[in-house]
Amino acid sequence: MDWLDQVRWDSQGLVPAIAQEASTGDVLMFAWMDREALRRTAELGRAVYFSRSRGNLWFKGEESGHVQQVHEVRLDCDNDVVLLKVTQLGHDPSIACHTGRHSCFFHLLKDGRWQEVDPVLKDPQAIYK
Repeated sequence: MDWLDQVRWDSQGLVPAIAQEASTGDVLMFAWMDREALRRTAELGRAVYFSRSRGNLWFKGEESGHVQQVHEVRLDCDNDVVLLKVTQLGHDPSIACHTGRHSCFFHLLKDGRWQEVDPVLKDPQAIYK
């Protein structure tokens, strides 16, 4: 059986994917992958996602230069979530979020409201020209 056939794809042919920084364990981002994105990620050793808004493959860093080098591809116990262990390239300290932050998970629930707790490392206007 093809390893891609073991993934439990949703009704739209997608699977959730979490990118985790290999060196720190930081959860950097969440995105979607279709079969081709997951195949290309494994083949290239570089994160490739499926952009639902654009309806096509999205090579992480194609515009920003913030490429994710993939060290491991893991599948959860239910075969319906992919975990990528990555090194985030293109900026030091690393930027994974389109807002110019290290991680997309920068909102912290505190005192009944969401607070931004991580700094912008680079102005998004300078990243996406």
